[in-house]
Formats: sequence, C-alpha cells, structure tokens
Amino acid sequence: MKLTRRQFVVGTAAGAVGAAGVYELVDQFTGAGPQRAAAAATFPEQHLLDGVRVVRSDGIEVLVPPLHHEILTARIAVSRRDVRDAQRTFAGVLAGLDRDYAPSPAGLGVTVAWGRPYFDRYVPRAAAKLIPHDRRADKSVLLDAERFPSDPGDTRLEHNDVAILVRSDSRDAIDDATKRIRASKIFTLTSIRRGFAGGGFDGGRSLPKQMAQAAQIPGADLIPDTAELFLGFTSTQRAGMGPAPIANFETLGYVDFRGSEYFRQGTHMHLSHIHEDVEAWYLNFDFDERVATAFKPNLAVRQGTQTVRQGPQDVSSDADVRRDHRRTGRIGHSAAIQTTSRLLQDHVGVDGTHFPKGTAIPIRADFNTLDNPFTWSELPDEIGALPAAGVHFVVFNPTGDDFRRNRLAMDGVLPGGKIPFAPRDRDQGFNSVLSTTHRQNFLVPPRRHRSFPLAEL
Repeated sequence: MKLTRRQFVVGTAAGAVGAAGVYELVDQFTGAGPQRAAAAATFPEQHLLDGVRVVRSDGIEVLVPPLHHEILTARIAVSRRDVRDAQRTFAGVLAGLDRDYAPSPAGLGVTVAWGRPYFDRYVPRAAAKLIPHDRRADKSVLLDAERFPSDPGDTRLEHNDVAILVRSDSRDAIDDATKRIRASKIFTLTSIRRGFAGGGFDGGRSLPKQMAQAAQIPGADLIPDTAELFLGFTSTQRAGMGPAPIANFETLGYVDFRGSEYFRQGTHMHLSHIHEDVEAWYLNFDFDERVATAFKPNLAVRQGTQTVRQGPQDVSSDADVRRDHRRTGRIGHSAAIQTTSRLLQDHVGVDGTHFPKGTAIPIRADFNTLDNPFTWSELPDEIGALPAAGVHFVVFNPTGDDFRRNRLAMDGVLPGGKIPFAPRDRDQGFNSVLSTTHRQNFLVPPRRHRSFPLAEL
C-alpha cells in the first residue's frame, strides 16, 4: 500500500483531527491489536500506565507500548483572572475520561505536562515557592530547554504552556479524548503530533516496517521485518526502563520539596522530535557497526539480533566508555548514557522499594512517527508535505538536570569529563543519523494536581 502526497498534507488543526491520513493504517496493519488485561489500577502518578503487556524477545523481557500515540501542545486561551474556572473545567474533562476509560493501553492513558510559560505567566508567586528544587544542580527541577552539542543550530526551543500525551490501543479512544479536550475551549493548539508503536513480537512484519514501506521512506526495505523501531533494535526492554516509581521527584532524594508535598509523585518530562536517516543507518553501517554504535564497541551479538540485553549487569561505567574510546575511537549510544542514567549504587526509595545498582532511572514513552515534523502546527513550516521517519521522544526523569546529564552523555560529555567529538561524528553513537528539530521541558504534576497546577492557590 502506497500513499499519495495529498494524503500527507493537512491544512488546519480541525482537518488534522478528522483526516484519515497515514495513521489509520496502524489499525489496518494490526487488526485487533495486542491482547491486554481489561482492568487497570489508577496510580497517583499520571505518567504511569497499568496493564502494559510483557513479552519475551531473544529471551529478554520487553514491554509492549500502546499502539497509538498523540501529543497536543497548546497555549492557554483564558486570562489569568479566569484560570481558576479553567482549572475546574479541565478537571471535569479529565474526570470524565477517567470514568469512561481504564488508565491502560487497553483503555486510555492521559498525561498532562506543564511548561515554564504556564508557571511564569499564570501562577508565578506560587510556582516560585512550591516548584521543587534540584539539590544536585541547585536549580529548579524545571529548566528551560537547550541545544546540545550534537543538535543542529536551527533546533527550535519551544515555549508551550502545556503538552498532553494521549496513549491507547484504540484510535477511537484517542480521538474521543482529544475532541473533549478541544471542546473545553480553554486551550489554543500549537501542534498535533502523532505516531505509533508495535514491534513484530508475535511474528510477522512490525508496524515500523509496514508503515515506512507504505510511506515510501528511503531505506524502508532495509528495516528488519520485526523491528520495534525504524533503526532496528528493541528499545522497550524491561531492564532498560526505569521501574515505577523511580522517576518520581521524591524517590531518589534528588529533590527538595521546600516544605510542601504538592508535587510529590510528580516528575519531569522532556519532549523532542528527532528525524532519523533510515537509509544512511542501514547503508553506511553494517550489522556489527550498528551494534557498536547503538550499544558499545566490540559487543559480541549474534547476526540479526534485535533485542540486546541491557540489564544492570551489562551497564558501562565512565571508565569503560573511555577505555572503549581509546581502543576503538568510538562510543556506543547506550553505554555512554548509562554513565548517568543508571544507579551507581543500591538505593532504597522513600516507600521502601529496593533498587539495585545498575537500575535504569529514566522512564521513556517515545514512539515512531512519520510526522515531518508534526501532523499539524500553527506554523506552516512545521507541516512537511512528505512523510519522514522519526521519533517523538518522550522521557520522564526525576529532574530536568537529570535529563540534561543523560543527553550530554550521549554527546560524550561524561561525569569524568568530555570525550572530544565533532558534532554528529560518525563515531559518536547514533548522532550521525539523528537530527533534532524541536525541544521543550515540562513538569508533570501528580494526578491529583494535573489540571492547572497551583491555580487554586
């Protein structure tokens, strides 16, 4: 199945929401979708989903994300004087969705994240007192976005008031949720971002392979048939994802709540869009080079393996990464990030949960996309006429600085100092085939304060 140029062009936000478009192919390719548990627990954290299926791939436990993903970014459409009414209105919308859908892939997951512009313009005094403080960085947990060494010079640093992440196996559920949110009239959309997830864990061709071929993405035929991502390797293995509630503000002790429990069970979210050069990845790197680039140099992996073990026992230290660089001239993507994204020692959380050394901290919720870079935007140059392979990168960390440390490590800026690389050097992990177009940081309140946090104060 091939798509015409016209099927990818969307003129207005209303058109984007109602358009058939490329993402309707997800249901055509997957049919009924994966089997899920119908019941789900409602967590105090709004960034966590219950009922996530676990399968085994190459003998390793892998989490199966929801099929459909959508992100709405927006400005608040009411005055500061009316923000309390807006808080009540939006709380009612969210409560209605909670009544109608379980907070799981089989139902609907909604995560509402708030940007610095909201806090600065609408609740500045309360925010100055109550937004948690990062002890390690001696800064707020919510930082302005920045360009990193491997980012292009034209990467846009966004200033949205809010980002709403909606996830489900059901496209109808997502459409219902976004329709209700838009009908509240309290937001002015700035962008709509869509995508999908679904590796071929049950056999047959995966969604990334089928969607890339349908969209005629250069290099689509080179994607492994059962790949979870366009770039081939599995990214949602259980041991590589932070376990709940490790990314909460309170869990690792990084945060000072400054005498208030208001944001307890909240977290930090980074959102970015990244173009992926699929053709260059498969043509310029053979399988062994892709393993070395994605994970670490000289890692022995059976040809064609897609799920490479990344448990606590496989974690690279700062010294390991530097030694590999001295010997080979390159660093691996996962190995470099592990120097800041894994626990350096055993830790017991505030709730008594034991996290062993090497446990992952970030909880990722990123997904494949054919947006170029967005499904719809208020800015015409952010709606490409042709599809492009990429990822809407979503990750939850205990603080904004924690994300920053992880991202700098990806560029060779490690805890022990910088490994010199030219920007997007071929030997610098994935960076030579990735190009970030947009970035922004957000604060994710706990579920009880997800609607216009601090407005009642």
